[in-house]
Amino acid sequence: MRDQVRFLRGNEVVSLDGVAARATLLEWLRTTARAVGTKEGCAEGDCGACTVVLERNRDGLVTHHAVNSCILLAGQADGARIITVEDLARSGDLHPVQDAMIRHHGAQCGFCTPGIVMSLYALHAGGSRPVSREMVCDQLAGNLCRCTGYRPIIDAALEACAGQAVTTAPPTDVLALDDDADIFIGNETDFFAAPCSEAALSDLSLRHPDARLVAGATDFGLHLTKQLEQPRKVIWLGRVKGLDAIASDTRTLHFGATVTHAAAMPHLAAIDPDLGEVMRRFGSVQVRNSGTVGGNISNASPIGDLAPCLIALGAQLELARGSERRTIALEEFFIAYKQQDRRPGEFVRRVSVTKPFSGQHFRAFKITKRMDEDISSVLGAFLFTLEGRRISSARIAFGGMAGIPARAKQTELALAGAELDHPASWIGALDNLTRDFQPIDDHRASAAYRALVARNLLRKALIEIAGASPRQTRLVAHREVRDAAE
Repeated sequence: MRDQVRFLRGNEVVSLDGVAARATLLEWLRTTARAVGTKEGCAEGDCGACTVVLERNRDGLVTHHAVNSCILLAGQADGARIITVEDLARSGDLHPVQDAMIRHHGAQCGFCTPGIVMSLYALHAGGSRPVSREMVCDQLAGNLCRCTGYRPIIDAALEACAGQAVTTAPPTDVLALDDDADIFIGNETDFFAAPCSEAALSDLSLRHPDARLVAGATDFGLHLTKQLEQPRKVIWLGRVKGLDAIASDTRTLHFGATVTHAAAMPHLAAIDPDLGEVMRRFGSVQVRNSGTVGGNISNASPIGDLAPCLIALGAQLELARGSERRTIALEEFFIAYKQQDRRPGEFVRRVSVTKPFSGQHFRAFKITKRMDEDISSVLGAFLFTLEGRRISSARIAFGGMAGIPARAKQTELALAGAELDHPASWIGALDNLTRDFQPIDDHRASAAYRALVARNLLRKALIEIAGASPRQTRLVAHREVRDAAE
């Protein structure tokens, strides 16, 4: 066991103890390291002005991940090299991203520019070539610029990232930070801990059931920056070996609780393109690099995007408490708003997703006020099992329609036996949505809007699976809106 967090700043090993390990990484960078090129804008992981890159060893390869330092604990940098905008120029020579940004006039006021440069540095170092305009836009979805406009920034990125990337082994100084030691800083009433094994995590969780379990901190960070909480017991799961494992067989995909959304994304996209698109619009690259599958589920947000999709696919959740293990259907984990079926000292260990088989069809649609980096007003996920042109069974789940992500069980029953070629047989199921959900009014959407959108999403899914043309889909949706208005 060690009582310090260790990471690299440049080529120097930095050791943190005491409360510093529980401060945000941005706070440490600006107030202690005096790396003030990294800015605080929104303090909630939306604007990207605080973006830095963490260089890590991942299975013998070096990775460069852009993260939001404003909502990341300094302790979460353990084992990494922190790279900020001050680190890019070498011996007076600008990095290719910096040089291209200057020549293409990619900055005006400059406040957001360091974060943009760091996001593009991660893309430059990431190994994906050639880089397309779409890739650049996805990479910059979490970086907001109010004055420049994005065209010169995108032009700079396309030029700077045009060359062939080289994937290398981690530097020896990064490898030297890897160890199997548990981290415990503080005392039994006030601590930051980062266990290295499931056994150590289980022991800590049982001894301290009141501790805050933190994985990516994309939500927990807001409790620090917006609600000004001062949690006394924090257990970070990011060092637990094996908890970030991904396994797959012909029927099931298994995600350990600390698998990041970025790591999960290609596996989910392989199940269905709709899942890939939902994940592409899941926060930003910075959020997906930090946020985790288990954390998103444990947070139990009624508007979380992942849970409705996985519920529709019949996902199972494995929970651990000491040496005990239990498995439940994912939808049973959510009891009420922000309440889960999780006993004191218990933690989410693994999520298992059943892959659709031949004869099953999946659809998922995310509805937001803006396309990128926005929280869902409604998310609908649908899995239909067909016998010929007849629906034999359905699994339908929504986010944003209740206090928890939930299935539309009355609607599912009403769809059994419906004929794809006879839309009149769908009407009963569409009408049943009002029995399954009584959505609320809030700042994201009215109850009437949510009810209408949910109905239209179900109908859209049915029309697509039935094989109607896009034009027919639009006409049917238009008639549905018209009928509802009348």
